[in-house]
Amino acid sequence: MSSVVERRLLVNYRVAPEVAASLVPPPLRPQLVGGFAVAGICLIRLGQFRPSRLPGWAGLRSENAAHRIAVEWDGPQGRSTGVYIARRDSGSMINVLAGGRLFPGEHSSARFDVRETAKDLHVAFASRDETMSVSVDLRIAERFQGSELFADLAQASEFFRRGSAGFSATRDGRYLDGLELRTDSWCVEPVEVRSVRSTVFDDRDRFPPGSAVLDCALLMRDVPVTWRALPPLRVVAGSATAGTKRTLRTT
Repeated sequence: MSSVVERRLLVNYRVAPEVAASLVPPPLRPQLVGGFAVAGICLIRLGQFRPSRLPGWAGLRSENAAHRIAVEWDGPQGRSTGVYIARRDSGSMINVLAGGRLFPGEHSSARFDVRETAKDLHVAFASRDETMSVSVDLRIAERFQGSELFADLAQASEFFRRGSAGFSATRDGRYLDGLELRTDSWCVEPVEVRSVRSTVFDDRDRFPPGSAVLDCALLMRDVPVTWRALPPLRVVAGSATAGTKRTLRTT
Protein backbone atom coordinates (compact mmCIF):
# COMPACT_ATOMS: atom_id res chain seq x y z
CA MET A 1 0.00 0.00 0.00
CA SER A 2 1.09 3.58 -0.68
CA SER A 3 0.02 6.93 0.77
CA VAL A 4 1.11 10.43 1.68
CA VAL A 5 1.48 11.24 5.36
CA GLU A 6 -0.20 14.63 5.28
CA ARG A 7 0.31 14.99 9.02
CA ARG A 8 1.80 12.59 11.58
CA LEU A 9 1.94 13.81 15.15
CA LEU A 10 3.85 11.78 17.74
CA VAL A 11 3.04 12.71 21.35
CA ASN A 12 5.58 10.91 23.52
CA TYR A 13 5.69 9.94 27.19
CA ARG A 14 8.54 8.61 29.28
CA VAL A 15 7.20 5.65 31.21
CA ALA A 16 8.38 3.58 34.16
CA PRO A 17 9.86 0.39 32.66
CA GLU A 18 7.96 -1.98 34.95
CA VAL A 19 4.65 -0.35 34.02
CA ALA A 20 5.41 -0.55 30.30
CA ALA A 21 6.48 -4.18 30.66
CA SER A 22 3.08 -5.04 32.12
CA LEU A 23 1.41 -3.68 28.97
CA VAL A 24 3.53 -5.38 26.32
CA PRO A 25 2.97 -8.99 25.21
CA PRO A 26 5.98 -11.31 24.85
CA PRO A 27 7.98 -11.87 22.72
CA LEU A 28 8.11 -8.05 22.71
CA ARG A 29 9.71 -6.08 25.54
CA PRO A 30 9.94 -2.30 26.15
CA GLN A 31 12.83 -0.53 24.47
CA LEU A 32 14.50 1.71 27.07
CA VAL A 33 16.03 5.15 26.60
CA GLY A 34 17.97 6.48 29.58
CA GLY A 35 16.22 3.98 31.83
CA PHE A 36 12.72 4.89 30.64
CA ALA A 37 10.28 3.16 28.33
CA VAL A 38 8.82 5.30 25.53
CA ALA A 39 5.08 5.29 24.87
CA GLY A 40 2.74 7.65 23.12
CA ILE A 41 -0.04 8.56 20.75
CA CYS A 42 0.34 8.75 16.98
CA LEU A 43 -2.24 11.01 15.30
CA ILE A 44 -1.92 10.59 11.56
CA ARG A 45 -3.80 11.87 8.53
CA LEU A 46 -3.21 9.79 5.44
CA GLY A 47 -3.92 10.95 1.91
CA GLN A 48 -3.88 8.97 -1.34
CA PHE A 49 -4.00 5.67 0.57
CA ARG A 50 -4.30 2.94 -2.06
CA PRO A 51 -2.65 -0.21 -3.46
CA SER A 52 0.75 0.86 -4.81
CA ARG A 53 -0.14 -0.06 -8.38
CA LEU A 54 -2.93 2.56 -8.46
CA PRO A 55 -2.42 6.32 -9.08
CA GLY A 56 -2.58 8.74 -6.15
CA TRP A 57 -5.89 10.28 -7.22
CA ALA A 58 -7.56 6.89 -6.63
CA GLY A 59 -6.55 6.84 -2.96
CA LEU A 60 -8.49 7.58 0.21
CA ARG A 61 -7.99 10.22 2.90
CA SER A 62 -8.48 9.45 6.57
CA GLU A 63 -7.76 10.55 10.14
CA ASN A 64 -6.30 7.82 12.35
CA ALA A 65 -4.79 7.30 15.79
CA ALA A 66 -2.60 4.68 17.43
CA HIS A 67 -1.54 4.10 21.04
CA ARG A 68 1.98 2.67 21.00
CA ILE A 69 4.95 1.58 23.07
CA ALA A 70 8.51 1.38 21.70
CA VAL A 71 9.64 -2.24 21.83
CA GLU A 72 12.40 -4.63 20.91
CA TRP A 73 12.48 -8.36 20.29
CA ASP A 74 14.84 -11.10 19.23
CA GLY A 75 14.34 -12.07 15.59
CA PRO A 76 16.17 -14.26 13.06
CA GLN A 77 18.69 -11.46 12.42
CA GLY A 78 19.15 -10.61 16.10
CA ARG A 79 17.66 -7.71 18.05
CA SER A 80 14.96 -5.77 16.22
CA THR A 81 13.14 -2.58 17.22
CA GLY A 82 9.70 -1.18 16.50
CA VAL A 83 6.46 -0.36 18.28
CA TYR A 84 3.68 -2.34 19.89
CA ILE A 85 0.37 -0.80 18.85
CA ALA A 86 -2.20 -1.67 21.48
CA ARG A 87 -5.09 0.02 19.70
CA ARG A 88 -5.85 1.78 16.42
CA ASP A 89 -8.77 4.15 15.86
CA SER A 90 -9.91 5.61 12.55
CA GLY A 91 -12.44 8.08 11.24
CA SER A 92 -12.68 6.00 8.06
CA MET A 93 -15.24 3.20 8.00
CA ILE A 94 -13.24 1.61 5.17
CA ASN A 95 -10.21 1.34 7.47
CA VAL A 96 -12.39 -0.11 10.22
CA LEU A 97 -13.87 -2.74 7.89
CA ALA A 98 -10.66 -3.55 5.98
CA GLY A 99 -8.12 -3.37 8.83
CA GLY A 100 -7.08 -6.87 9.88
CA ARG A 101 -8.72 -8.27 6.75
CA LEU A 102 -7.38 -6.62 3.57
CA PHE A 103 -4.32 -5.13 5.33
CA PRO A 104 -2.78 -5.66 8.80
CA GLY A 105 -4.08 -3.73 11.79
CA GLU A 106 -7.58 -3.83 13.23
CA HIS A 107 -9.20 -0.40 13.79
CA SER A 108 -11.95 0.87 16.05
CA SER A 109 -14.30 3.56 14.76
CA ALA A 110 -13.88 7.13 16.03
CA ARG A 111 -14.94 10.73 15.38
CA PHE A 112 -12.11 13.23 14.81
CA ASP A 113 -11.97 16.99 15.33
CA VAL A 114 -9.02 18.71 13.63
CA ARG A 115 -8.26 22.43 13.39
CA GLU A 116 -5.03 23.70 11.82
CA THR A 117 -3.36 27.04 11.12
CA ALA A 118 0.17 27.85 9.97
CA LYS A 119 1.39 27.75 13.58
CA ASP A 120 -1.23 25.95 15.68
CA LEU A 121 -2.69 22.47 15.59
CA HIS A 122 -5.61 20.89 17.45
CA VAL A 123 -6.31 17.18 17.03
CA ALA A 124 -8.92 15.32 19.05
CA PHE A 125 -10.91 12.14 18.71
CA ALA A 126 -13.46 10.12 20.63
CA SER A 127 -14.12 6.46 19.92
CA ARG A 128 -17.67 5.57 18.95
CA ASP A 129 -17.74 2.92 21.67
CA GLU A 130 -17.17 5.79 24.17
CA THR A 131 -14.18 4.08 25.79
CA MET A 132 -11.37 6.32 24.55
CA SER A 133 -10.71 9.99 23.82
CA VAL A 134 -7.69 12.19 23.16
CA SER A 135 -7.29 15.94 22.75
CA VAL A 136 -4.01 17.64 21.88
CA ASP A 137 -3.19 21.31 21.25
CA LEU A 138 0.22 22.25 19.89
CA ARG A 139 2.22 25.05 18.36
CA ILE A 140 5.03 24.73 15.83
CA ALA A 141 8.33 25.31 17.67
CA GLU A 142 11.57 26.84 16.46
CA ARG A 143 13.69 24.33 18.37
CA PHE A 144 13.47 21.00 20.15
CA GLN A 145 13.70 21.39 23.91
CA GLY A 146 12.51 20.03 27.25
CA SER A 147 12.92 16.32 26.53
CA GLU A 148 14.57 14.04 29.07
CA LEU A 149 14.58 11.15 26.60
CA PHE A 150 16.47 12.74 23.72
CA ALA A 151 19.35 15.21 23.65
CA ASP A 152 18.29 16.88 20.41
CA LEU A 153 15.95 16.66 17.43
CA ALA A 154 18.32 14.47 15.43
CA GLN A 155 18.46 11.85 18.19
CA ALA A 156 14.69 11.85 18.60
CA SER A 157 14.16 11.63 14.84
CA GLU A 158 16.52 8.67 14.48
CA PHE A 159 14.89 6.79 17.37
CA PHE A 160 11.45 6.97 15.79
CA ARG A 161 12.77 6.33 12.28
CA ARG A 162 14.19 3.04 13.51
CA GLY A 163 10.83 2.16 15.06
CA SER A 164 9.07 1.88 11.70
CA ALA A 165 7.84 -1.70 12.23
CA GLY A 166 4.57 -1.84 14.14
CA PHE A 167 2.92 -4.91 15.64
CA SER A 168 -0.69 -4.52 16.69
CA ALA A 169 -2.94 -6.53 18.94
CA THR A 170 -5.66 -8.62 17.34
CA ARG A 171 -9.01 -9.29 18.94
CA ASP A 172 -8.38 -13.01 19.37
CA GLY A 173 -5.18 -12.24 21.31
CA ARG A 174 -3.13 -15.00 19.64
CA TYR A 175 -1.11 -13.02 17.08
CA LEU A 176 0.31 -9.56 16.48
CA ASP A 177 -0.24 -8.17 12.97
CA GLY A 178 2.89 -6.60 11.48
CA LEU A 179 3.08 -3.48 9.30
CA GLU A 180 6.18 -1.46 8.32
CA LEU A 181 6.32 2.18 7.21
CA ARG A 182 8.94 2.92 4.54
CA THR A 183 10.03 6.28 3.15
CA ASP A 184 13.06 7.95 1.59
CA SER A 185 11.82 11.36 2.77
CA TRP A 186 11.84 10.98 6.57
CA CYS A 187 11.70 14.42 8.20
CA VAL A 188 10.29 15.59 11.54
CA GLU A 189 9.95 19.02 13.14
CA PRO A 190 9.59 20.01 16.79
CA VAL A 191 6.32 21.18 18.29
CA GLU A 192 5.37 22.61 21.68
CA VAL A 193 2.54 20.84 23.48
CA ARG A 194 0.12 23.40 24.91
CA SER A 195 -2.28 20.82 26.37
CA VAL A 196 -2.95 17.10 26.14
CA ARG A 197 -5.72 14.92 27.54
CA SER A 198 -5.87 11.16 27.11
CA THR A 199 -8.18 8.63 28.71
CA VAL A 200 -5.28 6.17 28.45
CA PHE A 201 -2.34 8.11 29.86
CA ASP A 202 -4.50 9.95 32.42
CA ASP A 203 -5.84 6.64 33.74
CA ARG A 204 -4.35 6.01 37.22
CA ASP A 205 -5.13 2.29 37.00
CA ARG A 206 -2.99 1.83 33.90
CA PHE A 207 -0.40 4.43 34.84
CA PRO A 208 0.00 5.12 38.57
CA PRO A 209 0.91 8.74 39.43
CA GLY A 210 4.34 9.66 38.12
CA SER A 211 4.73 6.54 35.97
CA ALA A 212 3.91 8.27 32.63
CA VAL A 213 5.15 11.82 32.04
CA LEU A 214 4.75 13.85 28.85
CA ASP A 215 8.22 14.22 27.32
CA CYS A 216 8.06 15.69 23.80
CA ALA A 217 6.16 15.79 20.53
CA LEU A 218 7.23 15.60 16.89
CA LEU A 219 5.47 16.47 13.65
CA MET A 220 5.86 14.99 10.17
CA ARG A 221 4.14 16.58 7.18
CA ASP A 222 3.63 15.76 3.49
CA VAL A 223 5.85 12.67 3.34
CA PRO A 224 5.21 9.94 0.72
CA VAL A 225 5.36 6.48 2.26
CA THR A 226 4.71 2.84 1.48
CA TRP A 227 3.35 0.23 3.88
CA ARG A 228 4.62 -3.36 3.86
CA ALA A 229 2.97 -6.26 5.65
CA LEU A 230 5.28 -8.17 8.01
CA PRO A 231 4.97 -11.77 9.15
CA PRO A 232 2.76 -11.89 12.27
CA LEU A 233 4.23 -12.67 15.66
CA ARG A 234 2.67 -15.30 17.87
CA VAL A 235 1.80 -14.01 21.34
CA VAL A 236 3.26 -16.01 24.19
CA ALA A 237 0.50 -17.63 26.27
CA GLY A 238 -0.46 -15.69 29.40
CA SER A 239 0.71 -12.31 28.09
CA ALA A 240 -0.96 -8.89 28.11
CA THR A 241 -3.24 -9.44 25.12
CA ALA A 242 -4.48 -12.66 26.70
CA GLY A 243 -5.87 -10.60 29.58
CA THR A 244 -3.55 -11.61 32.41
CA LYS A 245 -1.86 -8.19 32.49
CA ARG A 246 -2.98 -4.62 32.23
CA THR A 247 -3.43 -3.47 28.65
CA LEU A 248 -3.70 -0.24 26.67
CA ARG A 249 -6.39 -1.82 24.55
CA THR A 250 -9.93 -0.89 25.58
CA THR A 251 -12.81 -2.99 24.31
